[in-house]
Amino acid sequence: MTDNLMSALGLDRPESGDDAVVPFTLDKLDTRGRTVRLGDALDTILNRHNYPAPVARLLGEAVVLAALIGSSLKFEGRFILQTQTDGPVSLLVVDFDAPDGLRGYARFDQDALVKAAEEGRTRPADLLGNGHLAMTIDQGPNTERYQGIVALEGNSLEQVAHTYFMQSEQIPTQVRLAVAEFTKKGDHRPHWRAGGVLIQHLPEHGMSHTQDLPGDGNFDNHDADANAPDGWNEAKALMATLDDLELADPDLSAERLLFRLYHETGVRVFTPLPVVERCTCSADKIEDMLATSFTPEDREEMAVDGEIEVVCEFCSTAYHFNPHQFDVNH
Repeated sequence: MTDNLMSALGLDRPESGDDAVVPFTLDKLDTRGRTVRLGDALDTILNRHNYPAPVARLLGEAVVLAALIGSSLKFEGRFILQTQTDGPVSLLVVDFDAPDGLRGYARFDQDALVKAAEEGRTRPADLLGNGHLAMTIDQGPNTERYQGIVALEGNSLEQVAHTYFMQSEQIPTQVRLAVAEFTKKGDHRPHWRAGGVLIQHLPEHGMSHTQDLPGDGNFDNHDADANAPDGWNEAKALMATLDDLELADPDLSAERLLFRLYHETGVRVFTPLPVVERCTCSADKIEDMLATSFTPEDREEMAVDGEIEVVCEFCSTAYHFNPHQFDVNH
């Protein structure tokens, strides 16, 4: 690659590597997007609960999707992706704590999961069953939450995401998600990795407005052109050539992947945004919850051997409290 081409692509600076979101634009195609690569952050989330492989893959896809969407927020707050269903995996929850924190959790029925596996029903649609996907933006106290809900219809979270954007955002959007296990050199334990790409067609805005990527955080845009012009069709067709191994390949950076896909039409990448595995639980938050949401009688009933134990579902951290400490402090 020539120096000029590397500079135009954004490769005149170090490549992003794992656990990062890379915003980009396809100026000639009136398209912008983000791509994410998750390594240790995802591996920590999935291995903390030792999920069965089908559950881990499903939660991994949800984590990637949340990172792609949540990283567009330009304010401190949270993006929450949640599914509630009647399937073997009844609940998926992923929090993106802006600007860079990720945590995720899955609830599943072990017996139903074993039965589904024996019957060969391990596709995302089989594991999730009937229910809905909710995406929530929480900007903190004294602000109104925004929430979009869509039925879980389709064979994958990718298809559900496409439906969500068409119904809730009315922005032509295409998503690719992939989760895989790789063995690191010198380490025999498989490690979870994932990758994803999200592209959006925004002709009404013009690419001059994308200099401030990673995104506008606008979830009320209803002006997008849904007539599928040639540029958007080309952007989607090129992205459709991606396979799962490319998306999760530890030796293929996000920048190189984008160049491989879009070098003929032109692609510009922007400064990578780091992503970390981080839980937002704390002893103070749980203490406040116990003090304000429960009566002294409730807390007495919760105590075992004179102690209340609260375990965070996300990170498995155990917090312990004396039920009588609240009588003094509150």
